[in-house]
Amino acid sequence: MNKLEKILQEDAVAVNKKVNLTELLEKEIIITGASGLIGINFLMSLKEFSRKVGIQKSPKVTAIFHNEIPEYLKEVLNFENLSIKNGDVTDENFIKSLPFADCIVHAAGYGQPGKFMRDEVKTIAINTTATISLLKKLKPEGKFLFVSSSEVYSCLPHPPYKEEQIGTTNTTHPRACYIEGKRCGEAICHAYYKKGINAKSARLSLAYGPGTRAGDMRVLNSFIEKGMSGKIEMMDRGEAKRTYCYVSDAVEIMWNILLSGKNPIYNVGGFSILTISGLAKKIGKIMNAEVIFPKITKELTGAPSNVRLDMGSVSKEFKKTKKDYKDIDSGLANTIAWQKEIYKF
Repeated sequence: MNKLEKILQEDAVAVNKKVNLTELLEKEIIITGASGLIGINFLMSLKEFSRKVGIQKSPKVTAIFHNEIPEYLKEVLNFENLSIKNGDVTDENFIKSLPFADCIVHAAGYGQPGKFMRDEVKTIAINTTATISLLKKLKPEGKFLFVSSSEVYSCLPHPPYKEEQIGTTNTTHPRACYIEGKRCGEAICHAYYKKGINAKSARLSLAYGPGTRAGDMRVLNSFIEKGMSGKIEMMDRGEAKRTYCYVSDAVEIMWNILLSGKNPIYNVGGFSILTISGLAKKIGKIMNAEVIFPKITKELTGAPSNVRLDMGSVSKEFKKTKKDYKDIDSGLANTIAWQKEIYKF
């Protein structure tokens, strides 16, 4: 077992201890966005489950990669009953070629603003037309999870935000392609939900951890990458607040939502509250890197000033309380170890 697999397996074991996945025995599962942070960790939890139950009973998993699987993940994601398919989820013919599934996790799409704003039409399509196409591949008694985003709360004052709330941004907002795409994806799932299809949405907020690629542009990952050079240069004073959720906690919650959730929409977030500058300083301290603040700051287009979700629904339904979440220091240690390994630092 290489170092990357060992890091991911530790979290996969934790998820399997906390979630009852026996419903997945001998089932057909599709995971889109398999190369992303969430997709990879979903796959690793299934790899661990398959290892426990054996080849005869393990689920048949179809993992959708938009691009070729990175070389360093080929060994990590090599397990029985896993079929890797390269394709574009916005291509209806590609979706038609997929098997019908008992469970589908639609985690495709960019979680990085720089990427999802680069091709706005594609971003909208991934969350809308692709969602409809994938729902058509669900077996009659199947279960569908749409990975939405806390961005749907954009411009709401006074966090933490509850599931019955929604943001106030216009369709001309700089991040509208992502925000409106996620809102419409949720609406599509709810339309199917009202028809009796078990389709639910998870409003994910600021998940972090092992599983990202080199060059990931999310703030936390870019700080770690910069930290390897010995200094973290900030774009602004870092006064915005964020609440981070370690990836194994996020995947645990989303498995519970998919398999046993009673509501159509759930928040998925954590409790580690930090300002951006506080996060930079914490990473800088761990990596022995200097944090440098600019004299003239650059405003980040459309970025919210505070992101925090109300996790009451998850706490009440799945009995996951604040003390059950991985602390930020341990989570950052794993994340830094992962990035150092993929950068060969």
